[in-house]
Amino acid sequence: MDGAIQATPELAPQEDSWTVAGRRFRSRLVVGTGKYKDLEETAAAIEASGAEMVTVAVRRVNLSDPKAPMLQDYVDPKRYTYLPNTAGCHTAKDAVRTLRLAREAGGWNLVKLEVLGPPPHLYPDMTATFEAADALIRDGFEVMVYCADDPVAAKRLEEMGCVAIMPLGAPIGSGLGVQNPAMLSLLIEQAGVPVLVDAGVGTASDAAIAMEIGCDAVLLNSAIAHAKDPVRMARAMKAAVEAGRLCRLAGRMPRRMGADPSSPLTGLIK
Repeated sequence: MDGAIQATPELAPQEDSWTVAGRRFRSRLVVGTGKYKDLEETAAAIEASGAEMVTVAVRRVNLSDPKAPMLQDYVDPKRYTYLPNTAGCHTAKDAVRTLRLAREAGGWNLVKLEVLGPPPHLYPDMTATFEAADALIRDGFEVMVYCADDPVAAKRLEEMGCVAIMPLGAPIGSGLGVQNPAMLSLLIEQAGVPVLVDAGVGTASDAAIAMEIGCDAVLLNSAIAHAKDPVRMARAMKAAVEAGRLCRLAGRMPRRMGADPSSPLTGLIK
């Protein structure tokens, strides 16, 4: 009918998927598997989050001792993509060794590299990160790399062959949210691989902001695991990531300093 308003069809989940190292995901939320009170709670929260990829701290999670509770018994590796990470590593040597052991144990080739500086800030040690990334890429790993929110460093890691760039939003476990949206925006603008905010997310609005900026996905753990109700928070994070992504696709209204009346000023009844 002439003059009828045509609704814009919403993208189906599969149409708005994202890809890393040839693997396609519908969910743009990646969650960790640590810090929960037990493996039952871990499984319930991950289920509620809708995540398809989960990070696994190789040095802290039992993946190989059948005599003790194993993560695989609660979080099925046939259903979820496991992303082994190097949490707790402070040298390039330890990080490379940890991921080589993970590949031997489970055959995992897609990995998350993080090399941390000393406490209390645990900021990414970028010199060691470059060293470890180079060794792992040469060894055939597909490296998703945790890094500083530095566009120059991020571009260098991409050019080295990292398959995803994962800048921190704020220090690990701080819950401070996205502290430097301007640098993240510059980093995203130049990236030719997926960009995921990793670390610092504390609440649902933080995750939504990361997606509104233009991140491909959000990775978090403490924000869910340390919530009073982790399962409910997992649902909140799922909704926040989806809302932030829809907002990015929709395109927000421009900011302006003055007011703009919502009703037209012409054709008023007198």
